Formats: sequence, C-alpha cells, structure tokens
Amino acid sequence: MRNFTKNAALLAASFLTVPLAASAQDEYVIGVAVANSGGLAPFSQPAFNGFSYCVDQKNEEGGIAGQYPIRLEVRDTRSDIAEAVRFAQEFVDLGVNFIVAPPDGDPTIAMGQITTPAAIPTMTFAGTAPILTLNGGEYVFGSYPADNQQAAVLGAYAAELGYKSTWIMTSPDAAYTQFGPRYFASAFEANGGKLLGEGSFSMGQPDFNAIVTTIQSLDPQPDVIMTSAWEPDFPAFIRALRGAGVGIPVMGADVLDTPTVRGLGDVVEGIVHTSGGYAEPGSAHAEFNAAFEAATGEAADTNYVVNGCDILTMIDAAVQAAGTTDSEEVGIALAKLPETQGIMSSFTFEGTERMPMREVVLARIEAGEKVFIRRQLADAETMPDP
Repeated sequence: MRNFTKNAALLAASFLTVPLAASAQDEYVIGVAVANSGGLAPFSQPAFNGFSYCVDQKNEEGGIAGQYPIRLEVRDTRSDIAEAVRFAQEFVDLGVNFIVAPPDGDPTIAMGQITTPAAIPTMTFAGTAPILTLNGGEYVFGSYPADNQQAAVLGAYAAELGYKSTWIMTSPDAAYTQFGPRYFASAFEANGGKLLGEGSFSMGQPDFNAIVTTIQSLDPQPDVIMTSAWEPDFPAFIRALRGAGVGIPVMGADVLDTPTVRGLGDVVEGIVHTSGGYAEPGSAHAEFNAAFEAATGEAADTNYVVNGCDILTMIDAAVQAAGTTDSEEVGIALAKLPETQGIMSSFTFEGTERMPMREVVLARIEAGEKVFIRRQLADAETMPDP
C-alpha cells in the first residue's frame, strides 16, 4: 500500500501542489451516486471501490491538491434513473464541490439537467455514450474512452481481420446499447466493410431465440456480429447463439471486460472486445492492481476499479489547474485539461466535447482469460460523430 502511494500514485497525480485560492470550507465534498444493485451494479461497484480506495490514499496526502480533505456523500441509486435525479438535487442542495454519476449515459444525462444549471462538474463513473456530455450539459464529463473512440478502433480491426460484412444487435433501452453498435458499423464501413442489417432486443429479455433465428436466416451470412449488450443480456444471447450452432465471430464493447463474461466458458472463446486498459507487467496499472488487492483483499479484476482511481486524478488535476475549489472554475479548467498521466492510461479533455481522449485496448477472451491484442488512440478520420 505504501509503495503504491510513493510510486504509481505519482504517475496519477503529476501536478505540483500549489496554494489554492481561499475557500469558505476546509474540505472538498464529492457527491457519489452508486448502483449497488440492478443492471449497473457490475460496473458501479468496482468503480466505486477503486475511487474510494484512492480517496483514502489522497486524504493520507492531505486531500485534494494536498490541502482539502475529501468527504464523500454516497447515495445508492439501485440503477434507477429517478433515484439518480433525486440524488442530483440533493447534492445540489448540499452544495457539494463535485459529483460522480452512475456508469451509464442515461442517468448521467438526467442528473446533468439539474447539476449543470448549478455549475457543479458531474462525471460519470464509466458511461461511454458520447451524447452524454452533449445532452447532459456543459458541466457533464466522461471518464472512460467514448463509444465512438472504441468503435473506430474495433471497426478498423474487424476490417484488418478480413471481415467484409457485419450484422449488429442494438437495444433502444440505453444510449450505450443503441448507438455503440451503430458507431461500430459506421467505422467498419469507413474501412471498406458492409452492414448487412440490424436486430433489436429489449434489455432484460430472457429469450434470444427469435434473434438467433433471424441471424440463421440471413443470406449471405455476416462475417462478424457486433453488439454492446451487457449482463445479463449478453450471456443469454451468446449462449443461445452458440447453442444453436451459429459459429459466426462476435465482437463487443468494454462491458464484456468482466469476470462474469470471461467465466462463461466455450461460448465466449475467441470473442474480441474493446477495453479501457490492460495491466502490462511492471506498469503503474499492474502496481495499482497489486496494491489494491493487498489493501482490500479483493482483486482489481476489471478496469472499472482503476478507472475509479483515475477519476480522482482528473478531479485533483482540474482543481490544481483552476487554482481554486470553486465548482464552476473547476469545471471550466477540467474541460481544458491537457494530456495528463493517469494509471490506466493518459487522458486529455483539451479539444474534446468533455469526453476524454484515451487509448483503447483490444482484447480477446481465451480460456477464460483476457488476452491483450494492442492499444491505440482512435483515428479521428474514421471516428464516427456523436
């Protein structure tokens, strides 16, 4: 734990501590909307665990900018957008300095309708739909590589593998599941591929047999299927697809980067998905994972853990760049933040729509393990518009 503080943490907080403008309070209050149950829990809980772990680390160093101890106001949304909205208003009424929203675009957008007029920066734990910042307001921020960044990298890789055609599966129930596969199709077509069609599912549906039948009837058959479905929908879909004897390669987004998906056995063998990071031996990411497990007894087995820590790095860097803890000034500074070293990867908000430009990792599931393919930034020329 101490080695992490002295070594890897220095990479995650590379700004020198400077005296900040006077503040009316002696602590920095962050409102945190988590999801301890429901569909967002597999992503929210790891992200919050990493975030709170690094809050403790930061407080040992004196707090934000080394001067302001951090106090968390934590509320459980239970993956319910109405609850997220209620807590957004509660955080505004409390006068918090910063808000961390659930790991999905839709609740973050809803919260932004309340927090942006109050000029309180609001950052999603891991929401990746690029429209979340456009629709949420000028004080809403992403933290993870956006869907169109991931799509640009995955679409180019699909073409590189020799795939000529694709079929995508979307759901209108979330911006992530609706637009992510369409961004992929756009990037794939920009690289010479062809979209054969699109199927739709409802989040939480127990039976994917009708969709599988549709796929079986396609003529010609697609070279690859892409979806942004997550748990429990993706496990249900892939089991039905492989159970019907359909062996078409499947690609997915960062939501497949979980122990649950990797543990599904032969049905997920060979699936390629995007990710926000990979802990190469000797990297700051690997050091963080080891320190986190030693301190908490829990494995940092998804990138959402380390990204939770990187969110605190983003907040701290913005406060130092602003030279004040004033929420409005911090939001302005965060939107202009130049390339900064995180633990999972570097990030920048400069020249973006408040979705950070970050490296995208490509990985393959093999024998229940995440196997690294490569990491790269999205090509701006083939990155679909939000």
